[in-house]
Amino acid sequence: MRGALLVAGTTSDAGKSVLVAGICRWLHRRGVDVAPFKAQNMSNNSVVTRDGGEIGRAQALQAAACGLAPSVRFNPVLLKPGTDRSSQVVVRGVVDGTVSAASYRERKAALLEVVTETLADLRGDHDVVICEGAGSPAEINLRATDIANMGLARAADLPVVVVGDIDRGGVLAHLFGTLAVLEPADQALVAGWIVNKFRGDPALLAPGLDQLRALTGRPTLGVLPWSPELWIDAEDSLGHVADGVVGRPAPPRGRDWLRVAVVRLPRVSNGTDVDALSSEPGVAVRWVTEPSRLADADLVVLPGSKTTVADLAWLRATGLADAVVAHAAAGRPVLGVCGGYQMLGRRIHDPHGVEAAPGTVDGLGLLDVEVTFDVAKHLGTPTGTALGEPVSCYEIHHGRELRGAGPPLVTLADGTPEGVDAGHVLGTHAHGLLENDALRRRLLARAAAAAGRDFVPAPDTSYAAVRAAQLDLLGDLVEKNLDTDALERLITDGAPAGLPTVQARATS
Repeated sequence: MRGALLVAGTTSDAGKSVLVAGICRWLHRRGVDVAPFKAQNMSNNSVVTRDGGEIGRAQALQAAACGLAPSVRFNPVLLKPGTDRSSQVVVRGVVDGTVSAASYRERKAALLEVVTETLADLRGDHDVVICEGAGSPAEINLRATDIANMGLARAADLPVVVVGDIDRGGVLAHLFGTLAVLEPADQALVAGWIVNKFRGDPALLAPGLDQLRALTGRPTLGVLPWSPELWIDAEDSLGHVADGVVGRPAPPRGRDWLRVAVVRLPRVSNGTDVDALSSEPGVAVRWVTEPSRLADADLVVLPGSKTTVADLAWLRATGLADAVVAHAAAGRPVLGVCGGYQMLGRRIHDPHGVEAAPGTVDGLGLLDVEVTFDVAKHLGTPTGTALGEPVSCYEIHHGRELRGAGPPLVTLADGTPEGVDAGHVLGTHAHGLLENDALRRRLLARAAAAAGRDFVPAPDTSYAAVRAAQLDLLGDLVEKNLDTDALERLITDGAPAGLPTVQARATS
């Protein structure tokens, strides 16, 4: 079996990332040598690869579904938004400037060559490549310079399936309209539909799917049901919804639940760090956006941020900064990760204007540390020890720390101290630290003791196993609910010839 497929979506968060992961898992379990690919991603959730670069977190999850280590080839262009109008550009894993929406258009011709070369290289090394689009191909105002949806499909002659989220409503119109606004040459590559997040009676949906086929000449390849068990690794901050419990935690082993409040910063980065906490029985993790939600929390987490100084100002403006300080003053644990760690220190220096105008701002003063932003970004995948346990992690940050008093939270394998452990206030630049099972149990036990909770960390929770189970769930959903024979034909043979061109209907 050899070939490729592009999964596009009617909207952002329609289910492209999880569907690609599910198809990859289904193929991998059949023994197919498969790899993921997303030409251009826009996300502040990223990981560091073994080949030393930075890619979107979703592509790392998709790589795991394929049984592969993350590689910069899986996501050659990554945009990391810093404001509503500007993004840092990462090309083949390396930062390559900052762009506005307008200036980025001027770079896309060169980047199309980058992504098509990378995809061709990937297809030469793997039997099947499952590609993920970005946003929606119906953004026709961006079509002339598109490198991730129909622009990529045309350049690489990829068959396309379009997934729509029925939970949002209007999915049939979204699917039809996506096709109808495309030019004929683009439409010729769109070969079918997939409906995502369906709950209800399939018999009620069937007539609509029949009419969609009659209108478009294209079949629906399957309807994926709503799965409440599926929750891990949100693609971007759209998944970080305030107040709801993250994940599906099992009941506590002791009498009490442990309550974790994660501050939902405006430019939250790598918020998936807290997913590992959500895998623990008896741990209720919530994203919060206002001070009252910290009142009954046993552990407060300040996650990473793409714009640390601006998000710190937001923290103060909302009253959350005072609530975090009061929480720490009461002897209750606070954990800061990357940007959140920098906020906990005494001062943040930005002499080169990495984030905004050059200058210095005061932090919350809860840790004896100062941070200076360097122009060069630090990427790494270090190992070491934390709270007496062996750990592995990854680092993505511009900040360089000047530590004062207090033991380090992490001691790297070469003896370098990293982060600060001040007892009830802890901070680190290391992402993925909570995915280390023994370390996570020690942190939760410390938080429970400080809160006086009868909470017993589960001795057998494996975050790696939880993630693998989520990937298997995705593979099961694909295998049981999609026409996998038709999917395989598309991958190997491409879009069928003679698909009709659909025109949007004008009203008089």
